[in-house]
Amino acid sequence: MLLWVREKNKLLNIFYRRQSLIAVNGCGSYCFIINFNGEFMMKIGFDNEKYLHLQSQKILDRIAVFGGKLYLELGGKLFDDYHASRVLPGFKPDSKIKMLLQLKDKAEIVITINADDIEKNKRRGDLGITYDLDVLRLIDAFREIGLYVGSVVITHYRSQYAADLFQKRLLSLGIKVYRHYPIPDYPSNIPFIVSDDGFGKNDYIETTRSLVIITAPGPGSGKMATCLSQLYHDHKRGIQAGYAKFETFPVWNLSLKHPVNIAYEAATTDLNDVNMIDPFHLEAYGITTVNYNRDIEIFPVLNAIFEKIKGASPYKSPTDMGVNMAGYCITDDEEVRRASEQEVIRRYYNTFCAQRQGLAEKTEVQKLELLMGKLGISTKNRPVVQAALSRSESTGGPAVAMQLDDGRIVTGKTTSLLGASAALLLNALKELGGIKHEMHLISPIIIEPIQVLKVKHMGNSNPRLHTDEILIALSICAATNPTAALAMQQLPKLRGCEAHSTVILSRVDENVFQKLGVNITCEPQYQSKKLYHK
Repeated sequence: MLLWVREKNKLLNIFYRRQSLIAVNGCGSYCFIINFNGEFMMKIGFDNEKYLHLQSQKILDRIAVFGGKLYLELGGKLFDDYHASRVLPGFKPDSKIKMLLQLKDKAEIVITINADDIEKNKRRGDLGITYDLDVLRLIDAFREIGLYVGSVVITHYRSQYAADLFQKRLLSLGIKVYRHYPIPDYPSNIPFIVSDDGFGKNDYIETTRSLVIITAPGPGSGKMATCLSQLYHDHKRGIQAGYAKFETFPVWNLSLKHPVNIAYEAATTDLNDVNMIDPFHLEAYGITTVNYNRDIEIFPVLNAIFEKIKGASPYKSPTDMGVNMAGYCITDDEEVRRASEQEVIRRYYNTFCAQRQGLAEKTEVQKLELLMGKLGISTKNRPVVQAALSRSESTGGPAVAMQLDDGRIVTGKTTSLLGASAALLLNALKELGGIKHEMHLISPIIIEPIQVLKVKHMGNSNPRLHTDEILIALSICAATNPTAALAMQQLPKLRGCEAHSTVILSRVDENVFQKLGVNITCEPQYQSKKLYHK
């Protein structure tokens, strides 16, 4: 049932969904769900349209400051900035790219990737793919929307074997590749850094456009050092160039202990990033702002380079370098705080599981525990955790729980036919579609032949269906079964839901949840005591 009403000159969409009321204002600045008993359930606290306007104008203003050429470092992610969308509910993951499209005729993209990340097969947590593969994905994505990708820079290069293989692959695809090297005593030894033996040793990146956007698959990829290296080389060639930074986090005009900024620390524990009061800004203006340790450490280097280029630096602080306007677009601080606290808990579980798999250090988990302590939260603040653990205890096997957008919690248990994740998906789709729980969406006579195929012909030891297999089976049944078709129609409603598993999921199940947009976490333990886990 859809109604249109006017309230205080704002057009509101009013939806009645079962026993909940959902309202979305016309400009999309906030959304909330309220039960008919008046209980608050979900809210959007960030005005994305305002953000697009303010951020675009701020970047244009900064470009006007420098003549000739501007290196614009983009922190975070250009595409699919799911961290920002999780901690700032209402932020659209593609907001940055929408702004850059306005400048596409003047801009070219340079992608940096750390050679050590290639060597370690570092993965993007939100997409589940390695950084080197994400470079290829980014190039394709930029090209598809008309943005020119000039080259790829491999930073921290020390003749790593995996980095050499990746360079060969890029060259075979017709992509220019440059190498940047580690600099001893970086960033403290400024005279050495700003010399032919420092930045001068790096390859000079040939660019053809006035706006050079430096981006990367993730943090720690050497974006700022790449910009500074280019400024040094351009100066030697008599080219006038400037530098600016577009990074969403930490949000400079929120407090140091604001959950949004603490969530940024949680997202970068592997880099040992620490949010700090910007001492340069405080000294220059008497205003307290927030930055992070790497930018504060590198600021004297940036100043030294600018002084050699122009005789004086245009910036008095790391905060001055930035063009971030996100803090001005928060419309509901309480909701943003709640969302950020949930993100810290998710990061804790993800890092704990990574440690269990040998992909993270114990100190990273300990830091996340300290961050949760700062916020006064624990894993008990994530409702799906206790629901999953309780279901597992009652059934004696792995279980998964999901919280739907209206607050209802659905669980799934392990059976002879289905893994817990697959069972959860079917139960959630039934709940969302108003389908009776006892009704079979997929007949056992369809599931059993798939199990035979898996075990007898494809060599799998586990006959239970994974999430991808159960969704394929459901889609086939939907062609002739209206109830299965109704269940399939509920899939978009899973995006943004929270879920928790009592065991570490297989890569297949993890990827399916990620593609569906479900924020999944796991207990840091395996289902079995085997040493090898597929």
